[in-house]
Amino acid sequence: MFNINLTKREIKQLQKLNSHHPHHVVRRRALIMILKSQNLPHHVISEVTNLSENTVRNCFYAYEEGGIEQLKIMSFYKPESRLKPFETEVREYFEKTPPSTIAQACADIQKRTGVSLKNTQMRSYLKSIGIRYRKVNSIPAKANIEAQQVFHDQKLQPRLEEAKVGKRKVYFVDAAHFVLGAFLGYLWSFVRVFVRTPSGRQRFNVLGALDAISKELITITNDTYITSLQVCELLRQIAKNATVPISLVLDNARY
Repeated sequence: MFNINLTKREIKQLQKLNSHHPHHVVRRRALIMILKSQNLPHHVISEVTNLSENTVRNCFYAYEEGGIEQLKIMSFYKPESRLKPFETEVREYFEKTPPSTIAQACADIQKRTGVSLKNTQMRSYLKSIGIRYRKVNSIPAKANIEAQQVFHDQKLQPRLEEAKVGKRKVYFVDAAHFVLGAFLGYLWSFVRVFVRTPSGRQRFNVLGALDAISKELITITNDTYITSLQVCELLRQIAKNATVPISLVLDNARY
């Protein structure tokens, strides 16, 4: 039925494909052809490769059609979602009113497009266009984005440029408050393990200033409160031995 006579050169090519080609389907096709070169019956090749005889015959058809190069061609069927024609509408929906659940997305998309998909189909389609299940983040309610951009471009960046050439010192100032208590994790144990820990009412406070260029950190610490006294003490530490103008960028500054 198949009059296939492989040359020694072709057999070497097939052996190379069988050993080094990155895709397993091409490696499998090469193995089928190598076995065929040994004049093995089709049912034996099918048993050796653990493939159906139809798959073996399809490999021979492909070789007869275009030789070894044809064996390298991958032509898998890739189903297209029914939402593909409505991708613009889907993207607009997720940009303006992102849903909290896949079920909600299915219902809303069906109302907009008339296409009904199951949860698994919808999840697969959303992943294909780059949509993921992401945790919502927050920004301060009173944040003024435009004013912060003006501060960044017109005030902060010029001072940072001066700091880079040694004409100014720029420090980012903020306070951190660490609770004195154990961080409770998980253990593999027969019973729940209890560890002694402070109540968590006492805190360790750190008021720090980070040099924007050298990354030098100046700190004032205590276990009571950060007040104007500690701020003044930090300012004295920063000003000590200062030879150039100093700019402080405060975390809670009103822009």
